[in-house]
Amino acid sequence: MTRIKRLSTEELIERIKSLSTERWSAIHAGRPKEANRMFELLVAIERELRARGLEAQRQLLKLLDDPDPGTRCWVAGSVLEFAPSEGERVLTEIARSVDGLVGFSAERTLQEWKAGTFKPL
Repeated sequence: MTRIKRLSTEELIERIKSLSTERWSAIHAGRPKEANRMFELLVAIERELRARGLEAQRQLLKLLDDPDPGTRCWVAGSVLEFAPSEGERVLTEIARSVDGLVGFSAERTLQEWKAGTFKPL
């Protein structure tokens, strides 16, 4: 985890992009251990961005338009704390238009957010 601290904010954002895409691929391929490892890395990166402050976190916003729905879903949930309208918009879009686990994940995240039970990582 100390390696994460050495990466630039831009490098952390790129890691979120690649890991979130790879994580959904691992989930769909039935490789839960690999997906869980990526989840833990994604959480660690988010915590590092949070520790660097709002300006670092706001760099996530550029991934809300990523072509990969898994990346958009992960990031939309991540930005709810500081950019709720953008996060809600993307989660709603994914829940309506993406079938399978990614669409379901977006729908559940939205439900928890609206119910006040969503817990940021």
